[in-house]
Amino acid sequence: MVQHALERGYEVVGVCRPQSVDKLKAFADRVTIVPGRTDDRDVIRRAVAGCDAVLVVLVPWGVRNYASGTAQAVLDFAAPDARLVFSCGWHISRDGRDVYSWQFRTLVKLIGWLARLARLVDIDDQVEACRRVFASDRRWTVVRGSDLEEGDSQGLPVWSRHVGDPVLASNRTRRVDFALFMVAAIDDEALVREAPAIVGCRTPSALAHTTSGSGAQAYSAAVPVQRG
Repeated sequence: MVQHALERGYEVVGVCRPQSVDKLKAFADRVTIVPGRTDDRDVIRRAVAGCDAVLVVLVPWGVRNYASGTAQAVLDFAAPDARLVFSCGWHISRDGRDVYSWQFRTLVKLIGWLARLARLVDIDDQVEACRRVFASDRRWTVVRGSDLEEGDSQGLPVWSRHVGDPVLASNRTRRVDFALFMVAAIDDEALVREAPAIVGCRTPSALAHTTSGSGAQAYSAAVPVQRG
């Protein structure tokens, strides 16, 4: 996301856990780094000051409401007209109309139970974080990602409002393109108060259904960011 934002001419302020700051050393002279936890309200208050957009990865670390604490801090302290773009997985449903396979539901339940038992991750906390975002009147977008894979960019993903749409069947998106969608969403008014589920634009399902006129949305065109 940092690279994509810089390429678009944004001034970037990044909140990063202190133990992970070295991961951003390649950008150290081009961005402002605020070391801290994203659920630390004072950290978020300082980081989002003056920002026109805030990109947020809702990671449900631990069992102390990390994701919902992060979301709430951003909702409370971002500028009133700021574009807020959050990310999560397909398991989040805004309106209950998503269709999941029994394998997917079982996997989410099993992983969620094991991760919470080990006190590593609380998937329910990510659900709560998104519930708070959906209930707000802010200019938000919640990007729901498929399974991720490494590799060079294939271009901006396509999206649908509901998991279960045939266009999403391939369930693969390049990690770099997930980030690309997040940054591009800043300027897309059509995505305000939407929860797009995305898939790679070169996956078989995307190619089959975007060319057949199925209604899939082609998209052409945190890290808190502000325009430079």
